[in-house]
Amino acid sequence: MTARVLVVDDILANVKLLEAKLTAEYLEVLTARSGVEALETVQRAMPDIVLLDVMMPGMDGFEVCQRLKSNPQTLHIPIIMITALDQPEDRIRGLEAGADDFLTKPVNDVALFCRVKSLVRLKLLADELRSRSATGAQLGLIEEAVDPVMSSDDGRILLVDDSQGSVDRILGALGDVHRITVVDDPHRALFEAAEQECELLIVSLSLKGYDGLRLCSQLRSLERTRQLPILVIVEPHDNARLMRGLEMGVNDYLLRPIDRNELIARVRTQIRRHRYMEKLRETVDQRMEMAVIDPLTGIYNRRYMESHLGTLIKAAGNRGKSLSVLVIDIDYFKAVNDTHGHDVGDRVLKEFARRLTDNIRRADLICRYGGEEFIVVMPDTDRALACRAGERLRRVVAAAPFEAGPSAGPLDITISVGVAQIEGPEDTPAVILKRADQALYRAKRDGRNRVVADAA
Repeated sequence: MTARVLVVDDILANVKLLEAKLTAEYLEVLTARSGVEALETVQRAMPDIVLLDVMMPGMDGFEVCQRLKSNPQTLHIPIIMITALDQPEDRIRGLEAGADDFLTKPVNDVALFCRVKSLVRLKLLADELRSRSATGAQLGLIEEAVDPVMSSDDGRILLVDDSQGSVDRILGALGDVHRITVVDDPHRALFEAAEQECELLIVSLSLKGYDGLRLCSQLRSLERTRQLPILVIVEPHDNARLMRGLEMGVNDYLLRPIDRNELIARVRTQIRRHRYMEKLRETVDQRMEMAVIDPLTGIYNRRYMESHLGTLIKAAGNRGKSLSVLVIDIDYFKAVNDTHGHDVGDRVLKEFARRLTDNIRRADLICRYGGEEFIVVMPDTDRALACRAGERLRRVVAAAPFEAGPSAGPLDITISVGVAQIEGPEDTPAVILKRADQALYRAKRDGRNRVVADAA
């Protein structure tokens, strides 16, 4: 995963050190030496995340954070505040200012990289939802944007902890504001998390006789709990397991002994962000479904793709990122309709759309372009990677026959795939689709059941 990181620190040595470490992780790094310069750089470059020093002359990090979070154009950018201050009240002040995390110098490299990658993943998902919401507004399907300032009161929290003392302290801090269900059995916790539709899971990593990280891993693997925020409570010396948790997608953590105010602030941040993301999903899903979803296959239709592809191409050009398009055609589909009838053809189309949907990333856009032709738009993906993805899809389709009903029996289906990548600012949706379509034509001309890319 690539990302654009802004490092803000008035001390050049600190800037250079972080820049070197982040560049070694293949992250694009921008720098600023003051609060004013940081605000200007954010407006100009729109980074994916900001690493913000607190103690700077003039405008300190707290003020920079507050300004960024109060600006509708920049409030979605995650901020990690980095400072030598190590008192709980300093962390609370940073979180109250809107920071997404607060790390103390000297920063553990693994912790830093895990937090950066975790927060960037969340931002990219939110960016995609906002982009689709904007497309809906352009189409007249969404009347207004979702208010990012969501309430965090009365949250539904599932607490997994088998220490009564720890449970009592957490209930004492949160019980008056939130609805908390306490579970001491991790196996039951997995069921409760899926059935209760809770908004935050707090997991102790000090459970007796059970690894709390296994529960976190299971939650991330299930569709119903995949987006559920997880906050883990960890012992100060248990760095290795904390790092593994962050790598697998844990959203936040608290070290024991738990500071009451920090607990309250981190819970509030996670619930507010979760509600905002859910509201974005709900808005996009409900208000656009009827007009932009293909009724047969349940995926996006041509109308939505043509509008949204322009948005994605523009975003990729502004950020200097790659974007590729797959144009996919079901081989000899006319023969399926002619031989078995359109009912069988419809069943093949629905199963084909399901296999595509199950084998692309959440950030990719899939649509039925017309008839038996489908398109997959892949942001942050170059031509080589898109070809590998196309080949994977080709194998998935060919690997198992399609169950087309008793009148037809199992049918062997293959696909041809054309791949194109944006080459520059002159590329429009029509241009890149034409190149991908030409590549598709070559795939069909050369015998079908293959992936062909446009010329580099």
